[in-house]
Amino acid sequence: MTFFNKERKLLLAIESSCDETSVAVIEDGAKILSNIVASQVKSHQRFGGVVPEVASRHHVEEITLCIEDALVEAGVEPEELSGVGVTYGPGLVGALLIGLSAAKAFAWAHALPLIPVNHMAGHIYAANFVEPLQFPLMALLVSGGHTELVYMKETGSFEIIGETRDDAAGEAYDKVGRVLGLTYPSGKEIDELAHLGQDTYHFPRAMMKEDNYDFSFSGLKSSFINTVHNAEQRDEKLIVKDLAASFQASVIDVLADKTIRACKEYPVKQLVMAGGVAANQGLRDRLSLDVAKELPGVTFIVPPLRLCGDNAAMIGAAAFVEAEKGHFADYSLNADPSLSFLSI
Repeated sequence: MTFFNKERKLLLAIESSCDETSVAVIEDGAKILSNIVASQVKSHQRFGGVVPEVASRHHVEEITLCIEDALVEAGVEPEELSGVGVTYGPGLVGALLIGLSAAKAFAWAHALPLIPVNHMAGHIYAANFVEPLQFPLMALLVSGGHTELVYMKETGSFEIIGETRDDAAGEAYDKVGRVLGLTYPSGKEIDELAHLGQDTYHFPRAMMKEDNYDFSFSGLKSSFINTVHNAEQRDEKLIVKDLAASFQASVIDVLADKTIRACKEYPVKQLVMAGGVAANQGLRDRLSLDVAKELPGVTFIVPPLRLCGDNAAMIGAAAFVEAEKGHFADYSLNADPSLSFLSI
């Protein structure tokens, strides 16, 4: 028996794990009726990164406005909804608690079930807005806080087969961007510079040939920083576009090589790339070519750019899966900043 017993299958979804306040209304798990995102990027740029206290204060200011805007834009009344999906981890604990509190209050006020959602699962299910997910599939999650290869035998099933042992890919981009004096977040600017330069510095490809699917970007980051600092001490001029191209080539080589190898070892119908770094054009192009060349019969799916960053639409897509499986929470649901797929 399906959970959705109303005429339309509608969920309200709330996302507040980091520095984006977002609320969406999703129909049938694959149709976005509204997806309001209040970004805090400009507030954090002067600090060169996300400040948790600042993020939390912005969430407090924006969350009720986003809920109102999402319902109005969708043309949906609360009584038409079947439930409220909300991110409860991983993320910044203060930020998560604000979204959770708003979700609980809304669910209680309108007698709606509360659906707990793993933020990283949301990133994967953002691909469902491109085309229906087919299982088994492999997901490459690349963001500021996570770099993971996740194998899914069926919907709602997650097996981490590889992950970063230190810095995440997105974290490395931001640290390198800081050394180059770029504006935070610097991933997009490094990607653009990389397309203008050449891989002349040949940074290391850590763990690329090891017999596992784990990643490491700390050594690459250190090699990059040392190259820049040594050049500054010798008063040598560095070519910024070539530095960007060399750094990005190292990241992409490792991510692509290990992802393609994993897809060859595991039976998969689709490869999904998701997370903030999935917006990187260089990585998109490389995996598109590699999949077409080496994985016949496997479909490569990447969410559109607007759904690569944190947003509530992806949380709504994942909430549909959780609701159909009967996974609900009561009002004791708490934020879990270190939530992983292993704890689901």
